[in-house]
Amino acid sequence: MGSWPGRRANAAYPLKRSKQRKYYYEAAFLAILEKNRQMAKERGLISPSDFAQLQKYMEYSTKKVSDVLKLFEDGEMAKYVQGDAIGYEGFQQFLRIYLEVDNVPRHLSLALFQSFKTDHCLNEANVTKDVVCLNDVSCYFSLLEGGRPEDKLEFTFKLYDTDRNGILDSSEVDKIILQMMRVAEYLDWDVSELRPILQEMMKEIDYDGSGSVSQAEWVRAGATTVPLLVLLGLEMTLKDDGQHMWRPKRFPRPVYCNLCESSIGLGKQGLSCNLCKYTVHDQCAMKALPCEVSTYAKSRKDIGVQSHVWVRGGCESGRCDRCQKKIRIYHSLTGLHCVWCHLEIHDDCLQAVGHECDCGLLRDHILPPSSIYPSVLASGPDRKNSKTSQKTMDDLNLSTSEALRIDPVPNTHPLLVFVNPKSGGKQGQRVLWKFQYILNPRQVFNLLKDGPEIGLRLFKDVPDGRILVCGGDGTVGWILETIDKANLPVLPPVAVLPLGTGNDLARCLRWGGGYEGQNLAKILKDLETSKVVHMDRWSVEVIPQQTEEKSDPVPFQIINNYFSIGVDASIAHRFHIMREKYPEKFNSRMKNKLWYFEFATSESIFSTCKKLEESLTVEICGKPLDLSNLSLEGIAVLNIPSMHGGSNLWGDTRKPHGDIYGINQALGATAKVITDPDILKTCVPDLSDKRLEVVGLEGAIEMGQIYTKLKNAGRRLAKCSEITFHTTKTLPMQIDGEPWMQTPCTIKITHKNQMPMLMGPPPRSTNFFGFLS
Repeated sequence: MGSWPGRRANAAYPLKRSKQRKYYYEAAFLAILEKNRQMAKERGLISPSDFAQLQKYMEYSTKKVSDVLKLFEDGEMAKYVQGDAIGYEGFQQFLRIYLEVDNVPRHLSLALFQSFKTDHCLNEANVTKDVVCLNDVSCYFSLLEGGRPEDKLEFTFKLYDTDRNGILDSSEVDKIILQMMRVAEYLDWDVSELRPILQEMMKEIDYDGSGSVSQAEWVRAGATTVPLLVLLGLEMTLKDDGQHMWRPKRFPRPVYCNLCESSIGLGKQGLSCNLCKYTVHDQCAMKALPCEVSTYAKSRKDIGVQSHVWVRGGCESGRCDRCQKKIRIYHSLTGLHCVWCHLEIHDDCLQAVGHECDCGLLRDHILPPSSIYPSVLASGPDRKNSKTSQKTMDDLNLSTSEALRIDPVPNTHPLLVFVNPKSGGKQGQRVLWKFQYILNPRQVFNLLKDGPEIGLRLFKDVPDGRILVCGGDGTVGWILETIDKANLPVLPPVAVLPLGTGNDLARCLRWGGGYEGQNLAKILKDLETSKVVHMDRWSVEVIPQQTEEKSDPVPFQIINNYFSIGVDASIAHRFHIMREKYPEKFNSRMKNKLWYFEFATSESIFSTCKKLEESLTVEICGKPLDLSNLSLEGIAVLNIPSMHGGSNLWGDTRKPHGDIYGINQALGATAKVITDPDILKTCVPDLSDKRLEVVGLEGAIEMGQIYTKLKNAGRRLAKCSEITFHTTKTLPMQIDGEPWMQTPCTIKITHKNQMPMLMGPPPRSTNFFGFLS
């Protein structure tokens, strides 16, 4: 049975073949992973751009393959099925339902259809030649979508167990191999030598040598066999058992293999471990020593005091932190770096450094392994008081968040990091990899794979903890909502590393409009000097009137950033609809701006929200807001002074000397409502004053002027602590950038709570001579 390089053999399932044979197959497989991408591209019928377009469709789809498959097995789509196959018309229907797109581009559907054509479908009785295997189609899409590894393995097994006898015979295994070959092609692998390796590895899965594979053998193999893990779309999980977390990497400077110590080559690609930076040639990976990173203490002697963990090489600075002399990395594999404090030293300086590690410059954020240990290792009263005192070490793998106990280093602020790897294109994935190295990997969570609940449970009793959310405003809202539901004894403050575009909340909290590859260590140092602000959050209740029309679903019940009705929501709604239908047209910041400009121009011509005041009334804290002398096409309710990626609809205020909170309190300390125009001119937005800013918008042209910074702001209407809208016709609305069409209704916005957020340090300015001030 093959296993990932560095994995220790599982005694419960001894390997049938020699280690040399196992290493041979794994070496061959790893070599295939990184061969020339162009070879696969030339053979494939679907281009990389087509595959990227397909992935975009899947990002916006909410359907599951298993649901669509039921329609073809015994539902309304059964008429398209011929044996185990479907024709092109049936394939188009599959794509339409699964991707939730009425018209998939013809070139894409044809390319996909041709790529699924196989000989084994033609062997079915009464089947025409122009068909594809429904199982292959279903399996392929199921492997690309998210889900638990166990669910994917079971789904794949049942999909190919066509006679439903609970085992996979040789013909069914051949179909799986064929499908794995196809997935490998879509992943741009060189598959010219893949089939014999897959055939041999599939034989290894048959543990009892019966000539067939049971479901238990199949699921067991999914935990340790490289092709199954990769080709079923599964990521390597953190088992803390010495396995490396490999990722392919190209090196812009000379780098030497940790195993054979010869050069990998400038600009060449090798494999680097995310956890320890152990670096090897592809062909050396199967002989690599186990990963030295242990993420928690496994014995009582390891609790409390953290030791250095040295790995040879990886000295990127080229200078010894002990003697300040150069480490000559350009001649051979030299020097040592510590995984936890990131010190880089000469071999000769090792004795002078000492044994104990203080986790270096980022110690305030790091949870060293010595601070995390199984609850069963707690001693005396601590163990008796632990809720998990009866758990065994086996339970550790089943419920990590409950079985582990955390005692942080005194006077530190351990950081819990949530990363959305799909945010900001490939930025999210790179940020995830970097944080897995500079922090303890157990502090870093992939939101698409793990969700936020596991991390919050792990950190719920950690004193002085902080949270860093890496993603867009939608990701931040998801985390805040989950914190609401988690009932934590103490709410940890939340900082934002903005990925992608927009990021209005991050801008207001001084974390910038988008991460552009800056040094993450510097960002973490800025986090140390940040201050806590308590951001207001607002509940939204939509009460529809009884009409024959149907509304779109309301996207959120909580406002973190803003709410609006009218012109800007109309533009956002058209933008949203077009992006869902043609995601390939919205793959860059410049394209997005051009589309926004086009929709704004169209809106200015047709004025779909003209005379908005005739179709709605507004009450602020129970008092009607007079709109009779205004001609508005939109109203925005702001919790933060930023919309649409940096537009400030409230506008700048020439604030007198003094703090913002004091100014706002002086202007309306006893009143929940401020409508006096003269007072509104001096009001400054405040995230923590439990009041909203209400702004009127005259039309799409004004929106465009504000968006392009040609105009300062909209018309200030009020500051208030509660607002109610009554509408008499269907109108476009949006909450935090998510638009929808709403039939006549009543909308009530009331204060919900406050969430502690971390405000970044003020930007450093420069004087005339360029010096920092």
